[in-house]
Amino acid sequence: MRVTPTVDDFTADTVTQRYDDMFNPPGLTNFLGAVQVDHDVTAVRSVNFAPVSHGDTVTAALFVDGRLFRSFGSPVSVQWRPDRVVRSAQLGDLAITTTTATPPGLSGVVVDIEVTNISDAPRTVRLGLSVASSVTRTTPWRASIPPSEPNTLELAAGRAALLGRASSSAAVSVQGVDADDARVRGRSVEVDATIDAGATYRLGYAHVIAVAEEEALAAYDAAVADVPGGIAAARDSWNATLEAAFTPGNNEFSGHVPTLETSNDALRRLYWWGVLGVIWFRRDNPASVLGRVYDTLMPRNWQTTTFIWDFSLSSMIHALLDPEPMRKQIEHWIALDIHRHFGTEWQTGGPAGYWYSVNDYAMTRLVRDYVRWNGRPDFLEVKLAAHDGPARPVADHVSDWATAWERFRTSHALADYGEIDNLMECVSSYIHEVASLNAANVWCMRAAADIASLRGDDGAAADLRERAAALVPHVRELYVEGEGFWHARQPDGRMVPVRHCYDFTTVGMTIAADLPERQRAEMVEFFVRELRTPAWMRALSPYDDDASFSLRPDHQWNGAYPAWPADAARSLIELGRPDVAADWLPGLARTANQGPPAQAHLVEEAGDPVNGGAVKAPPQIPYMIDWSCSAAGAWAALVVEGFFGVRPDVDGTVWVESQLAAVDPGARLRNLRIGDALVDVSVDGVIG
Repeated sequence: MRVTPTVDDFTADTVTQRYDDMFNPPGLTNFLGAVQVDHDVTAVRSVNFAPVSHGDTVTAALFVDGRLFRSFGSPVSVQWRPDRVVRSAQLGDLAITTTTATPPGLSGVVVDIEVTNISDAPRTVRLGLSVASSVTRTTPWRASIPPSEPNTLELAAGRAALLGRASSSAAVSVQGVDADDARVRGRSVEVDATIDAGATYRLGYAHVIAVAEEEALAAYDAAVADVPGGIAAARDSWNATLEAAFTPGNNEFSGHVPTLETSNDALRRLYWWGVLGVIWFRRDNPASVLGRVYDTLMPRNWQTTTFIWDFSLSSMIHALLDPEPMRKQIEHWIALDIHRHFGTEWQTGGPAGYWYSVNDYAMTRLVRDYVRWNGRPDFLEVKLAAHDGPARPVADHVSDWATAWERFRTSHALADYGEIDNLMECVSSYIHEVASLNAANVWCMRAAADIASLRGDDGAAADLRERAAALVPHVRELYVEGEGFWHARQPDGRMVPVRHCYDFTTVGMTIAADLPERQRAEMVEFFVRELRTPAWMRALSPYDDDASFSLRPDHQWNGAYPAWPADAARSLIELGRPDVAADWLPGLARTANQGPPAQAHLVEEAGDPVNGGAVKAPPQIPYMIDWSCSAAGAWAALVVEGFFGVRPDVDGTVWVESQLAAVDPGARLRNLRIGDALVDVSVDGVIG
């Protein structure tokens, strides 16, 4: 039984698509930036490595004998792995296979192209790659698509390559091929190849961006000189990174994650999926003013931005795998006004976007997880200044976040969390007084009370617990009796029923013990009846009045954001039904077959599954979904905190409420780091 994965373990199922199908092309990263392959067999897009960006420009489109490959309508098969994307197609008597990678240390991408003559006679073919360049150097990147600008194209002297030059800065791109007999014609790089029957012709393409011409040309020359070597280096680098992530004392991360021994293939697959989905967003880019950071979306949207909400949904993995950048990120957010943005842009450290109502809950969760998993109660005494006041202990900031809801009350007892953009963005009825975040306020005050007790402030702890207890009945006022879902109360007092999963997940994960058994059972029944699907879930019930409002699938009826199924399974456990969660796992594991989790996957009725797995939602309007999202860590937390039931407290106490009987009584976690100790965990609790 292998307990440390390699790139081979994450090989995605092959997806076959035609030009402009509702297909989300895979991305690649080498932790400096990101690239996305495009719909044809060679093209790439979104080649962005801060501080230089290309926007979402598509380049390296293939021409065969002078005709655009896409225009033939040939299907293209695509298979992703962490280190590469392999694409293949057949065009008449030519079989074309390409391998795309982002070699370590390169601000760019390489594509290895193999063309095989499958006829019984020699064949001469003209291959051309059409070059587009839109590089620019502009900071900050505070829009969903990175900046770009019109470029001029010119021959890169002494090379079969084109140099794209920005007008507003010295930024350049260099794109070309490694064939000695290749030529530049207009905006294309071309080569004529004579291929014997059954033989294969090989061609390498390299694309590099940089802040200046000399740097770009040097990097391009090194990359194009050995395209296959760059692809091999990407494989070796990714395997080393995966091994390091599971190894105590490794030299790549400031922590590590435990290894999982289990006979349950679904449990293992989802755990590894969650770990990979966080590693995927690591950025070690010199342009970052914060040092190492973790992006939120890639490869197309919001590069160089870390969202507080999404980061918190992977909080446990950040705390275990890389606590040092996690702490630095927390400290940075404390210094900003978290009620005025949804995250920060790491080239400047400045705020990005508008306020997300979840931020107080997210920040409380982040600090608590950092302290309890790393055994660092001393962090609570570190004095840090917020944007509007003197330096105070982190514990005081936690208390402020836990009680910030009181400032959002209007004429009712609960907090009003604003409008559509402050919450789900695509559910128009999920506004104002929602059950999820008001239940989270109960949890936050209890978390702050535990911290106050740890500091010896028993009076403050008692007060916070009393206020939390007093809030619970008001949260329960929002419940739709007998139905299992909740209302959103409007400023005028109207109670609007909203059948949304975020109430199910957050209420279940924060105040399940405060609900009567009947209500817990009704919530589970509602989830099974209206939200769960065989391999995924709906964020919003299709029976909800708002189901016709939007087709954006991260929060609507036609799909769900990647953390919602994981958190729904944890909610099921908290609501007393680990068996329902366990029965769902094999279907969910089928969805871990297309690379790291997307910003949303479509339910089976909305998109054809991929070998039984819920398909990644497409990027086109009106879906607007990126290929991957950093909230993937919720899947690893489902395994460690949900089924293994490991619950460390801020005072160092470790509780284990195992649910392994439902999935694999013989499962073990090895080398789980809690504070300074490495422990194993089984169905019987902590071992050693």
